[in-house]
Amino acid sequence: MNGAAGARRPAAGGRATPSRICAHVTVRGLSKRFGKTVIYDGFDLDIPRGKLVSVFGPNGCGKSTLINMIAGLVRPDSGEILFDGKPLRAIKFGYVFQNYREALFPWLRAIDNIQYPLKMMNLSKAERRARAERLVAHLGVTIDLNRYPYELSGGQQQLVSIMRALVVEPEILFLDEPFSALDYEMTLFMRDQLQRIFVETGTTTVLVSHDLEEAVYLADHILLLSRHPARIADFVHYDAPRARGDATLSEPEFIRVKAHCLDVFQREVRKG
Repeated sequence: MNGAAGARRPAAGGRATPSRICAHVTVRGLSKRFGKTVIYDGFDLDIPRGKLVSVFGPNGCGKSTLINMIAGLVRPDSGEILFDGKPLRAIKFGYVFQNYREALFPWLRAIDNIQYPLKMMNLSKAERRARAERLVAHLGVTIDLNRYPYELSGGQQQLVSIMRALVVEPEILFLDEPFSALDYEMTLFMRDQLQRIFVETGTTTVLVSHDLEEAVYLADHILLLSRHPARIADFVHYDAPRARGDATLSEPEFIRVKAHCLDVFQREVRKG
């Protein structure tokens, strides 16, 4: 059954989603097919305002396709996507791609990469510099932003990508498996950086992840998708206080929510 996420109750073992949420993004009747494969068919979803929503599900279920349609990078075949009742063109959003090496302009210094969206917004050079400097100071970034991307580590490059997405002061931030190309040590560092950014800005954030532990650890809500045509298998609320750390991973509530999500995931995989 499709249906707005805010209107459902999860399967046994999952925490109930509020019957009414303050939806920032409203998706109704979304449909998409690639060739003969139906990825979405009449899909509905409400994304809560000021929350971090992780999207998790079987391989090929349409996780990235979903956020790409919401972000306007992939055109749906039918359906409506509204942001506070407005179309995408009326809002500002940020997008962080999985492959940071291809996302940054190698001929621009890190600081110029960060400022690039502001240039496209026709802001003056002084205003672009001032806004970037405020963001750097606010986040306490200490890396040398006068370096070129190839002079930075993978984690530093992805941090620059996230800052470039944030500098426009987006209403919503999309991240498509942003840590999958990083080693484990840098992934842990970047998870903490993302969490800190979320706490500092309160920006509605949608994160696609292929790592269940990461999906639960970072999220306020975990959107669990079925195999295609994708439906909402569950929409699980996880409200552990922030900032979360290593101790979070051994807390009973984290273990319970992760186990429930794994159970839902395995159920959907078996259906395939």
